[in-house]
Amino acid sequence: MRIWKVVLFAFLLLLTSAVVLGWLWLIHRTVGAYFDSAGVRLHYTDEGSGPPVILLHGFAVNADLNWRKPGIIEKLRQDFRVISPDLRGHGLSGKPHDPNRYGLEMAYDVLRLMDHLQLERAHVVGYSLGGVIALRLATLYPERLLSLSLLGAGWEAPENSAFMKALPKLVASLQAGKGIEPLSGQLGEGRAKPGWLHTWSVKLLTRYFNDQQALAAVILGIGELTFPESELANLTLPVCAIVGDRDPMRAGVEALAQRVPSVRFTLVADADHIALARRHETVQALRDFLRNATSAVK
Repeated sequence: MRIWKVVLFAFLLLLTSAVVLGWLWLIHRTVGAYFDSAGVRLHYTDEGSGPPVILLHGFAVNADLNWRKPGIIEKLRQDFRVISPDLRGHGLSGKPHDPNRYGLEMAYDVLRLMDHLQLERAHVVGYSLGGVIALRLATLYPERLLSLSLLGAGWEAPENSAFMKALPKLVASLQAGKGIEPLSGQLGEGRAKPGWLHTWSVKLLTRYFNDQQALAAVILGIGELTFPESELANLTLPVCAIVGDRDPMRAGVEALAQRVPSVRFTLVADADHIALARRHETVQALRDFLRNATSAVK
């Protein structure tokens, strides 16, 4: 009987250690620098050398979770100057609760960061929500971008009623402190469903690791980042779009590729929305595209 108690104690100790180490891994941050963006203090890291690449992370995560922990920053900084901000409302950046401080302000933050760093132009890479922001920025200020790369993000028609109808429910859940499931699961019928790991991760992150009032404000501002199909004509710069074949965002990426023939489209097999960042094919396609886009503007 005693041996079972020892085994049980050892198992519980191991499990507790794993949980603690996992939690420490999740919350550990690489601290960089800050700047003021129209009254909101934004955090960013700046490392490597070469042509500047700005990485915009997804909803409810931060620059480290989205880009550093999967190894993307490490690989890109071998050839590029990699700048990774925490979006307003996220990470170490300021978190206003007013929805009017989000929407297009999140795109303007990128321009303000570039001005702060005295960058006339930069490659801009966005993942999920970061991709939505990057795409809107590229249609409004294409002259400031060397190229546009979208990972797990594409173009969604502003009249997507399923998504717009889901927003009040998501906002109410966040404001009640309950967290939410992935935004990509609210795009309507005929889409792939978010995987269990993606669903569990977003539920955990939105409930316990974020300012939920700020996230609710982010969601309320998303409408400002949508735009009609006619504005896709502004995309004259090099564009790369990478998405997993099991990602709910795949339809939006394919819609973009169909409407902008110059898009370099990569479909990653057996990858969903969250696995995309960890796949070798994703990083390789992104690095190749950025190298070619850099060579094209020289």
